[in-house]
Amino acid sequence: MIQADFKALDRLRSQRPLIHCISNIVTAADCANLALAAGGRPVMAQEPAEMAEIAGAAQCSVLNTGTPDDAKFLACRLAGQAALAAGRPVVLDPVGAGASTYRRRQLASLLESVRPTLIRANLAEVQALLCLASRELGVDSPEPAPQDQALTLAGELARRLGCLVLLSGESDCVTDGRQAALIEGGTDWMSRITGAGCMLSVLAGCFLAVSDSPLGAVAAASAFWKVCGERARQSVRQAGGGAGLFHSALFDETSLLSAGQLRALGRVRWMTL
Repeated sequence: MIQADFKALDRLRSQRPLIHCISNIVTAADCANLALAAGGRPVMAQEPAEMAEIAGAAQCSVLNTGTPDDAKFLACRLAGQAALAAGRPVVLDPVGAGASTYRRRQLASLLESVRPTLIRANLAEVQALLCLASRELGVDSPEPAPQDQALTLAGELARRLGCLVLLSGESDCVTDGRQAALIEGGTDWMSRITGAGCMLSVLAGCFLAVSDSPLGAVAAASAFWKVCGERARQSVRQAGGGAGLFHSALFDETSLLSAGQLRALGRVRWMTL
């Protein structure tokens, strides 16, 4: 059975991989700062003319399709193709996949030309990619799914697209369609800030960049984010603070949490689908 690659955190901080992020206007700064706090070196480029050069040089590319336009989808396509041609992992974050016909069509076109290493999505986005009915509210998942349903949907999408799927929510699940990890913990305060999912996608890219076990790396990244959220909430509670302090505490925990602490506190359970 595959194990979570918790040691990837030490490699991330020692190797400091270049992480190419096509982000969105809402979360770009947070994604860049989180990558830095975790140990990566972000480059937030999305001009189509330089995608081949930058994505080919980076150790991972994270393609976030939030706040989309034609130029962004072209950049995602070019970056994804260049990264895969160079043998680098690609993370796709299909923000608001079911929000409009435009997004669905563009994502379908993108997935025809780029087969990502990982899709990180919430329940509504996974449903949209599976062409299921999805009562999407903005970019958030409308309601949590039972664990067995989440595992079933994530597994089906992974098998259909031939990639890893990280379905994030109250509990996260990551799967290659055959094996799966259920990651528990975290805090509901993640919903009080913008971009927690976008930042998780970048973390997954950081861990993928330094691991030979893609499934183990993504499980470790998910556990890392859950533990950071728990510890940030605890520090905010002790200080009597609110959402602003929680936001900054997340970055503190991202920079301070050790691989040993992650191994002790991460709650990862493996299973066969």
